[in-house]
Amino acid sequence: MTATTTEHETSAASAPTQVTMAGALNAALRDAMAADDRVVVYGEDVGPLGGVFRVTDGLQAQFGEDRIWDSPLAESGIVGTAIGMAMYGMRPVVEMQFDAFSYPAFEQMVSHVAKMRNRTKGRMTLPMVVRIPCAGAIGGVEHHSDSSEAYWTATPGLTVVMPSNPADAYSMLREAIDSDDPVVFMEPKSRYWSKAPLALPVTTAPMDRAVVVREGTDVTLLAYGPTVRTALEAADAGAAEGLSIEVVDLRSLSPFDDETVGASVRKTSRAAVIHEAAQFGGYGAEVAARVTERNFHHLAAPVLRITGFDIPYPSPKLEEYYLPTPDRILAALDTWEWDD
Repeated sequence: MTATTTEHETSAASAPTQVTMAGALNAALRDAMAADDRVVVYGEDVGPLGGVFRVTDGLQAQFGEDRIWDSPLAESGIVGTAIGMAMYGMRPVVEMQFDAFSYPAFEQMVSHVAKMRNRTKGRMTLPMVVRIPCAGAIGGVEHHSDSSEAYWTATPGLTVVMPSNPADAYSMLREAIDSDDPVVFMEPKSRYWSKAPLALPVTTAPMDRAVVVREGTDVTLLAYGPTVRTALEAADAGAAEGLSIEVVDLRSLSPFDDETVGASVRKTSRAAVIHEAAQFGGYGAEVAARVTERNFHHLAAPVLRITGFDIPYPSPKLEEYYLPTPDRILAALDTWEWDD
């Protein structure tokens, strides 16, 4: 997929430079705040510090404490006040700092954020974004390495997205901020420092669409966020063994792009979904069910899941054994019966 420049309400596009995902997110926030004074940003340590991962670096100095500020350490209060701001026409972007830190705000998210539009019969929207740095592979302990996407995707009324690269990070965050509906914007921490040559601003595929990031004919790997790179590495390794692997970056977890995924699976006739979260009840179970229900007569084998294990996230010394790897992916594909 090639990112293209677009006419966002920002300064003219710059020459391509190496941009990290954290840098792309920072630029998206900066451009959104410059384009619309209703956009405010707040959360724990997002002000002078610039956030734990420096995603908000320099924004308070540019826009002032009225537009970006440090909140109390109270996630329920962070989301609750954002609901009120959004109800009165502002566009708050709040940061949960770490995935597992979002759980104190669970009641606000499920009972209010997700239901407000339905509760008011469409008369009231909540244009707010909840940014959640997520997943592992950073040497963090269990409260800093969760993959909590299944909680949010199981909640009707929430849009849930996860970019895997800097271009999508910029484009999807701009689109999320512009949305009149609440968006859970999940950011894979292990990819914050991945780089790509970009000329900002960029627009990639619409936020609710999956994208084929590598063409193949033998099997489709369905991945998102941190596991997209893992899937691409598995595709490289598989190619050396004569296996043609297609990789689809789901990008939008809810809503789900059945059209793009179905077209890929019907082409290859085999599919596997990859994620860091535990397997039982994980997001991959929904993906496998949807793929099977909609493409059953095109499938040559059951849909596989290559995931984290059904345990709490392990200590940093053990996380390399927990996370999906290219070797685990290829070993799983070998469990199918292949026609010679």
